[in-house]
Amino acid sequence: MFFFFNSNNDTAAAAAKIQENLKQQNNIPLNIAITGESGSGKSTFVNAFRELCDDEEGAAPTGVTETTSEVTPYPHPNYPNVTFWDLPGIGTTNFPAKKYLKLVGFQKFDFFIIISDTRFRENDVKLAKEIQKMKKKFYFVRTKIDNNIRDEKRKKDFNEEETLTKIREDYLYNVDMCFFCETGLSGLGIKSPQVFLVSTFELHLYDFPLLQQTLERDLPSNKRDTLLFVMPNINPEIIIKKKKSFKRRLYWLATLSALGAAVPVPGLSIAVDVAVLAGAVTHYVHAFGLDVPSLARLSDRTGVPYADLCAVILSPLAAAKITIELLMKVEVSRFIPIVGIPLAMGLSFATTYTILKSILNELADDAEKVFVKALGLNTSV
Repeated sequence: MFFFFNSNNDTAAAAAKIQENLKQQNNIPLNIAITGESGSGKSTFVNAFRELCDDEEGAAPTGVTETTSEVTPYPHPNYPNVTFWDLPGIGTTNFPAKKYLKLVGFQKFDFFIIISDTRFRENDVKLAKEIQKMKKKFYFVRTKIDNNIRDEKRKKDFNEEETLTKIREDYLYNVDMCFFCETGLSGLGIKSPQVFLVSTFELHLYDFPLLQQTLERDLPSNKRDTLLFVMPNINPEIIIKKKKSFKRRLYWLATLSALGAAVPVPGLSIAVDVAVLAGAVTHYVHAFGLDVPSLARLSDRTGVPYADLCAVILSPLAAAKITIELLMKVEVSRFIPIVGIPLAMGLSFATTYTILKSILNELADDAEKVFVKALGLNTSV
């Protein structure tokens, strides 16, 4: 592939434009509101989505009583453009239901997740109806399903699927609000309500994968990848989606590398290539959960030793800080051509594309292996 520009200024401008577009893609803001009545498990859900343990630094504080007294932002540890907002329980003294949306700053949120650990209450439905009027998305999430399943398992005729169906229907048709004549979310003016049954300690189970699919479908197209990259690796499909999204960006990264080769400044092409590679590989490692903090948290949550998780990883770029020295050590820089400018552009594009594609495939494979190891599965995905 060849690129033709009238001057070095044109080349530099084109490179700057691509860099700016890539930067914007990586920094699209996503603001997720987590709300519900006090003590419903909002903070634990926020931590689980961010893949943090409840007692870890930066985690939302949890407890048996209401611990959220004000609107509190919790940026994702690897993607600060994604913020989970732990909202005070609706109906509390400082946040009465009638003024709730205004007090919490309704407009900044992309969507609301309304959480309950028992039945959805009067205030939950009131909030949903107000959000509905404002034409924003909201989702009902019923937490602590693992507790319900554990209790039901004591029965002789236990059937997990039937139990989940019963719980879901109970929320759809038997909301605990005796002052209403109608029963259930459907009969209370909530359009097409969906209830997602979730265990915050085992996100790969029950309805969290369905919640992920629903959020992805409902978000504007420019924010879908933003959500995807912070989504925990709850199943192999998530890893595959991340890989496909990264592949769609390879062309622009390789083009940026080629533009660097077009400027006749000694050493510039290598500098651009290494910068492109370092930025992209760091992004891959974080999104696939292969950085050291993410692997350590996964070990804590699953009980699988950190060393055992690392043992299934092949790429030397996983579980490591991505530096120029490390990239040089794995010898990607030796492929960068030092030849005539027109030829260098084509070779730099092809080489960068090939290297990044190879690294991406290897890291995605490692992410799948870690997923299998963490869940104690015996078969490959």
